[in-house]
Amino acid sequence: MAIFAIALMDAFQLRAADRDRLDAFLEVTGFGVALDSIALAAGDAPAMLGMQTSDFGSDWSRVSEDVFDTDKMQTMALDILSETLSDEHLTHAAEFYASPLGQRLVEAENASHMVEDDEAKQQEGRALVAEGVEQGDERIETLQALNEAVDSDGNSVRAVQEIQVRFLMAASNAGILDRQLDEGALRAAMKAGEDEMRMSMKAGALANAAYTYQDFTDEELKEYLAALEHPDMQTVYQLMNAVQFEIMANRFEELASRMAEMHPGQEL
Repeated sequence: MAIFAIALMDAFQLRAADRDRLDAFLEVTGFGVALDSIALAAGDAPAMLGMQTSDFGSDWSRVSEDVFDTDKMQTMALDILSETLSDEHLTHAAEFYASPLGQRLVEAENASHMVEDDEAKQQEGRALVAEGVEQGDERIETLQALNEAVDSDGNSVRAVQEIQVRFLMAASNAGILDRQLDEGALRAAMKAGEDEMRMSMKAGALANAAYTYQDFTDEELKEYLAALEHPDMQTVYQLMNAVQFEIMANRFEELASRMAEMHPGQEL
């Protein structure tokens, strides 16, 4: 069972949703596209090791596409959701996202997830945030509240750290690096930089939200916020976050083992 999902298992004791409804859930909520977008993160892996994708030659594209195969990742998600997501919670989330506003939101979020030039997206988002702050627009507070609602337990920073640790340790154990990493020291170093990472992630999330929802009115965003803050939707988002983080960590570990086949050791 996925490590991020295990802690949530006790909260999902109602009857689990069937597979067909879960397939529909991935589509109507846009969660399937969010899972697909994990593949875009593969390009960050070499940089985490102090390397470049070009260091792995022609093998890189083939191997990374195989590891981050979208069908494979969606199957992993369905396997976890089939054991944890109750039919009642699925219905609650699906009914909102199937509404006219919900479908417009999903369309905007799907498009944002799949933007390959993340830096350009961030720049545009930061400009929108700066303009809003200068004008004293309460929309900025609404966007911040939206981000808090989809990560109400504040686990995103710790989850990203866990993904990085699992990837780096897998790379170390696979012999990609010239020296063996000490997991305790690695975790301590990340803990020391946790506050800085949290501030950076919050700023990035705010810019992303400003970009993603720029065509929605303030009233529509407040309606979305109310929907996200509902206890049933909170439960659904806690689980979706856990599933997404676990799949990303799992795929990065697999990528590390496959990277060892493509290139000799490299100093971190």
